[in-house]
Amino acid sequence: MEYRNYVAKRRARIKGLSGEVNIPYGTHLEAHDGILTLDGKPICVATSQNGLDYFAQNDDGQWEERGKLTIEIISTLAKRDKKYQARWDKVGNDSVCKKYRRKEHEDFWLWSPDFYTASIADLWHIKELINI
Repeated sequence: MEYRNYVAKRRARIKGLSGEVNIPYGTHLEAHDGILTLDGKPICVATSQNGLDYFAQNDDGQWEERGKLTIEIISTLAKRDKKYQARWDKVGNDSVCKKYRRKEHEDFWLWSPDFYTASIADLWHIKELINI
């Protein structure tokens, strides 16, 4: 599915396709053929690392919650505390999580671009799963 509306889920100070940009939190962008644009200028590919890290799809109007949940899930999983492996074990054994794993990486976990556009219900499920 190609999404059309995106919003900056955090300030984006990045080198974009049209040069350096400084896009504030909450700024609305449009996608055309998979390219995020602001005021008609191309910023980045929606599924690029910058696209995934800084922008949340908003076709359903839930960009803010989606952005917060994806940031929180990634941050929680990155914590190197005594619950680190337990969290990853839960993710690795969960059917909801598995549908958002990049299939081409069997030896380690990478979230697919679909994770960043997942339903709010799925993101809440993952968040609750890892908050041990």
